[in-house]
Amino acid sequence: MFGAAGTLLNTSKRLQNQGKPVRHGLDAWDEMMMDRDRRLTGHKRGQAAEPYAPEEFETNSAWYTQRTA
Repeated sequence: MFGAAGTLLNTSKRLQNQGKPVRHGLDAWDEMMMDRDRRLTGHKRGQAAEPYAPEEFETNSAWYTQRTA
């Protein structure tokens, strides 16, 4: 029973990460790169092969939504 539950949990996590293993020990840099990948491709584990970002990438930053004091 424990083996079946563990296998199903592992399979579910891999499917959510596009077949890649789960990331552990993420720091601020990793979080920033995952956010960039999400804005470029629509998924936090996706990566783009194009050398230039799409036009809408310039205006979909989180910095524009934060208030300055």
